[in-house]
Amino acid sequence: MALKRAIDSELTLYVNRNFPRCFKTEKRHRHRVILGIGGNIGNVERRFNRLLVLLQRDGRVALLQTAPILKNPPFGFADQGDFLNSVLEVTTSMSPQQLLRYILHVEQTFGRRRSFPNAPRTLDIDMIFFDDRLIQSARLTLPHPHWHERKSVLIPLSLLGRYR
Repeated sequence: MALKRAIDSELTLYVNRNFPRCFKTEKRHRHRVILGIGGNIGNVERRFNRLLVLLQRDGRVALLQTAPILKNPPFGFADQGDFLNSVLEVTTSMSPQQLLRYILHVEQTFGRRRSFPNAPRTLDIDMIFFDDRLIQSARLTLPHPHWHERKSVLIPLSLLGRYR
């Protein structure tokens, strides 16, 4: 990773060519979405960069901006390596349910296996916000529950747009 800045003894902020970044795009869809991304298996930074390429090539989403990457300790299941996390702002014309199916497919494409809750993972993509929608269903809750309790979301989210 290019530049790093320690926030405290557990948290480090990283900046590289794609994180943070604002993307010039002609594609604008009707819904604004904040996605949280994370991982702690393998070369996560490289995987994040490959994710951006995949998203840029897919006409169903338009990538607007990314935040810096935060390295932080795991929560829940603590016996695993630190995570890298960031947030992305995208637009889409998909419904929240369609977008959920899409991001679950993308996770699988990048080798995600769901062995147990809070397990180590290659790539985790969470829908944090979808416009201002409130959804509570068996498969989807929006805004994402606990987003406001997680530094892995709060810190990158607070930095969106600051590097323009």
